[in-house]
Amino acid sequence: MLNTGKPHILVLDDERFMLKLLARMLTNLGFDAVSTCDNGQAALALLDAPLQPPDLILLDINMPQMDGIEFVRHLVEHHYTGALILVSGEDERVLQSIEKLVQAHNITVLGYLSKPVLPERLATLISRLIPYLPGAVKADRKVYGEADLRAAIANGDLVNYYQPKVSLVTGHVVGAETLVRWLHTTDGLVMPDQFVGLAEEYGLIDALTHMVLVSALPQARLWQTAHLPLRLAVNLSMDNLLSLSFLDEVVSLTAQAGVDPENLMLEVTESRLMQDQRVSLEILTRLHLKRFKLSIDDFGTGNSSLTQLRNIPFDELKIDQSFVHGAWANKTQRAMFDASLGLARQLGMQTVAEGVEDRADWDFLQQQGCDVAQGYFIARPMPAEKFAAWMLEWETRRPAPIRPAADLALCTLVLPRRCRALGKRGIEHLRRRCGQHIGWRGTGQSGIGLGKPGGNAPVIVNLYQFSQHSTQPGTKRHATRVELEQWNPNFRLPLQTDHLPVGNPARQRRDSARIFTFEPA
Repeated sequence: MLNTGKPHILVLDDERFMLKLLARMLTNLGFDAVSTCDNGQAALALLDAPLQPPDLILLDINMPQMDGIEFVRHLVEHHYTGALILVSGEDERVLQSIEKLVQAHNITVLGYLSKPVLPERLATLISRLIPYLPGAVKADRKVYGEADLRAAIANGDLVNYYQPKVSLVTGHVVGAETLVRWLHTTDGLVMPDQFVGLAEEYGLIDALTHMVLVSALPQARLWQTAHLPLRLAVNLSMDNLLSLSFLDEVVSLTAQAGVDPENLMLEVTESRLMQDQRVSLEILTRLHLKRFKLSIDDFGTGNSSLTQLRNIPFDELKIDQSFVHGAWANKTQRAMFDASLGLARQLGMQTVAEGVEDRADWDFLQQQGCDVAQGYFIARPMPAEKFAAWMLEWETRRPAPIRPAADLALCTLVLPRRCRALGKRGIEHLRRRCGQHIGWRGTGQSGIGLGKPGGNAPVIVNLYQFSQHSTQPGTKRHATRVELEQWNPNFRLPLQTDHLPVGNPARQRRDSARIFTFEPA
């Protein structure tokens, strides 16, 4: 039995049998104020009656004369304020499309039921009705103005919360996303969807982003000093990328905080189309060249699409939560998720799944081979001072890794950063640092294969060493061309990149190497 507050429910279906069946289910669930109609005109007449209008309508989609979609349009004309549950034997994708249409009409949709209707599913959907019943306590959504936000920025009322990002392979925490909050003096904690759009509209987004960075970067430095392997993510608005001075500001603030650019992930969401993308493309490309990491956020929604992947050198793809939560049980969502994941793999990008709400989501992502998870199943956003305690708590409840930790073989591949040979000193440095098995292939052509001794290497690369004429007459210089020879599909693409100084310390930047770390698939 449900504690329902006795809502009035209308069942609209052209089949007499379904009317009786649904009415009986509702009665068994404790609802006694149930009306039934077998056509749309009769249902609309009931809406106009002086009696209590229905709080909920169970609406069949396929009906003669007036189908469910047309009925919804008439509901708008009749100023219907209740909720709907869609009922149909149609394909799930059709039901999802109709659900979106009803929401576009600003009518509350509790969900949809596929025929044959299951009582448990019906009870679950109706349990969502309580907040929409007349008399239910509803918190008014306060609207803030430009002056309010400008004062909040000036007074330092914006604070950062951090939501963990966790490796789906090992279960270890690998990063955190910075999420800004407005600590209002009278209204308490105000969520970003109530003021970020306002900041963009009134040209305050640069000041807001500046405050986020000024607070987040020292926190990243503290975690770095505490030897916590956390890469900090900060959200950028496309409006931040309208001025070339923004790049200088990010570089300057990062250097002042003493944070390695590779430990800062800049997440970009294009919520609206940009008329001139030249400046934003220049800024993002230069940030990438300066070793900052770039993430395309909410991929597949809004304007975050294949065009951005083609034009901008992103390192990470964040799959939107609308394609993640419940994808294991939804064919359409799963197809969208699989397509995004496959695209990221082909482009050599790390994948982050947002909206991981429960263990079923987590298990699905592990099985599909996603890299990183983020969502309420792991943790809600929290102040920085609570992060360390949460990490200890997470260790007590995190799901088991795909394989026991002892069987995980982290493998490292080193390539010269500027096509320069590592030399024996660099190889020995790598051995001491990583303890990995390194093998050379061929005679005259050298290659590096890394992995457990006797095991399969994740990748084999040939390093062709040859001589070139220098710009100075009569002299030659040695160069190295790197070519991929073999890729082992049992390993994921690189999860992170680091720099290893080799050769003459006075020329570290020129003689450093790129280090790619692999995990088993």
